[in-house]
Amino acid sequence: MQAEVSANAEKAAQVNEERPVIQAISAGTRRAIPPSVEARQNENDFKDQEVGLMKKRVVLITGALTGIGRATALAFAQEGARIVISGRHDEEGEKLVSELGKLGAEAEFVRSDVRHESDVRSLVDKTVAKFGRLDVAVNTAGTEGKPGLVTEQSAESYAATFDTNVLGTLLSMKHELRVMLVQGFGSIINVSSTFGHAGGAGASVYVASKHAVEGLTKSAALEASEFGVRVNAVAPGPVDTDMLNRFAGSDERKAGLIAGVPLKRLGKPEEIAESIVFLSSDQASFITGATIAVDGGKTAL
Repeated sequence: MQAEVSANAEKAAQVNEERPVIQAISAGTRRAIPPSVEARQNENDFKDQEVGLMKKRVVLITGALTGIGRATALAFAQEGARIVISGRHDEEGEKLVSELGKLGAEAEFVRSDVRHESDVRSLVDKTVAKFGRLDVAVNTAGTEGKPGLVTEQSAESYAATFDTNVLGTLLSMKHELRVMLVQGFGSIINVSSTFGHAGGAGASVYVASKHAVEGLTKSAALEASEFGVRVNAVAPGPVDTDMLNRFAGSDERKAGLIAGVPLKRLGKPEEIAESIVFLSSDQASFITGATIAVDGGKTAL
C-alpha cells in the first residue's frame, strides 16, 4: 500500500478515481511501517521540481479565516502552494478562497470545527481527495478563552478553552499524521504562544492550554520522526489581531502588553505567517520537536 501511495502522489488527475491515500488511511495507521526508500525518493523528486518555496505543495490550515491563520493562507499562496482553508463561517471562507485565487493559488474552503473529530476527519479526507496528498498542515485554530484569575475560572471556562486549543490540536494532528505517516513525509506546524512556556497572571487557563500544545508538539515529533514527518510549533508574542484586543479588554491593558515586548511594538500576523512558511519548508528540514519564538524578544526576558 505504501508503494501505491507514493506512486500516485504526483498524479493528481487520477486521485479521485484511485484515491490510494484515502484507502490507506481509512483503515488506520496504528503503528505504521516506516516509508520505503522508493517513497522517500519520490518525495525528493517532487522537491527537485519546485520553483517557489512551496510550489505545488498541498497545505491545510485550520482556523484560517482570521488573524494569523488568514495571514498564513495568504503567505502560502504567494509561495505557490495549493491550499485548503478551514473554519466555521462559510461566507468568510469563500471570500478568502477568492482572495487566494487572485494570488494565483488553487484553494478550497471546507467548513470544519476542530472540536469535533468527525469534522476533522472529513477535513483531512477531503483535502487528500482533492489534491492527492498532504504536505503541510498548520493548526492555528484557537481561542483566548475567558481571561481572569484562577479563582474566577470554572469547568465551563476550562472546557471552552481546552476543547479548541488542546483537543482541537490533538485531533488535527491525529488525522494529519494518519495521512503523513503513510506517505512518509510531511510537516505539521502548531501555533503556541509565549504563554506556552511561561506563566501569565490573569490568563491561567489559556497559559495551561498553550503549555499543552507545546507538550503535544514535542511528543508527536518524537513519534513521527522515523517516518520522515516533522512536527514543530511557533510561539508568537503579542500580535495585532482581534484575539489580542479581546484578550486585553482595554487600551490600557493593550499598552501594557506592548510595554512588555523588548522591541516595543506588537507583532504583525504576516510576520508570524512568514515564520510558519519557513518552518514548514525544506529550508527547515533538520528542525523537528522545536518551538520557535516569534515574540519581539519576550523569551529573552
